[in-house]
Amino acid sequence: MRIVVALGGNALSKRGETLTARSQRASIRIAAKSLATLLETGHELIITHGNGPQVGYLALQGGPFPLDVLGAETDGMIGYVLQQELDNAYASDARFATLLTQIEVDPNDPAFQTPSKFIGAVYSENDAAKLSVDRGWTIGADGTGFRRTVPSPRPKRILELEVIQLLLDQKVIVICAGGGGIPVVQKPDGTMIGIEAVIDKDHASGLLARALNADAFLMLTDVKGVFDHWGTPDQTLIRQTSPDALSKKSFPAGSMGPKVEAACDFVRGTGGFSAIGKLADCADLVSGTSGTRIRSPHSAKGGA
Repeated sequence: MRIVVALGGNALSKRGETLTARSQRASIRIAAKSLATLLETGHELIITHGNGPQVGYLALQGGPFPLDVLGAETDGMIGYVLQQELDNAYASDARFATLLTQIEVDPNDPAFQTPSKFIGAVYSENDAAKLSVDRGWTIGADGTGFRRTVPSPRPKRILELEVIQLLLDQKVIVICAGGGGIPVVQKPDGTMIGIEAVIDKDHASGLLARALNADAFLMLTDVKGVFDHWGTPDQTLIRQTSPDALSKKSFPAGSMGPKVEAACDFVRGTGGFSAIGKLADCADLVSGTSGTRIRSPHSAKGGA
């Protein structure tokens, strides 16, 4: 099967853990070993990843570079380690490539007026309030803590799509659309330029999966799947569901909401299946024995 696998930024940097090169490599090593189980069974993979903790950390350094440039920097940083660990975990003649991927957004997207995408570390309420004043950041509540929020416009077009397809045709395992892709807009003269934003990784990955007509779209994170009544004594893991059933439920806009929406868009657009679950459970997500699987009840595409 052709599978687009989206690695969550928080799954690659554990919540509450100090972000270091060592800790990031340890998390990426777990991801690589899990992804290797899919490669060993002959699946064709296209790998994307989040970068919220990483790009937030770089932005905290107070340098002169905007978010689109920091996004490109984190794509190279994460892609390099992921390529290396995949090569270490998957002993074969496989070829890997990390591709900096520009994704066009609408400069008039309403998301620019309501920043909602979490990036960076989790802060206490007092520390977050101070950062908001000192740096002019927009802050939002994320669970029991607080994080910086930035605009997250919807992806419209993947500029390097033909290059990705060329690499796939040559049996290259492509790491692309990192951090949701590098956000760019088209100027009136037709040229492209970066813009201060972070595209949601799951929406960008879903767009990629639809454009490549993938059979499956996996979103790997730090939780077991999608839960009903999350955070309450009645929370229950949703094992099998459909886009229509999920559309009747409500999920947090800053975390599970985009994953659910991207999964439903993919299933409706391709007839394949999507699955959401833990980073280490790749093979079980494909087989349907772990996580949350979303598919149309009338589709035969993409396995059982």
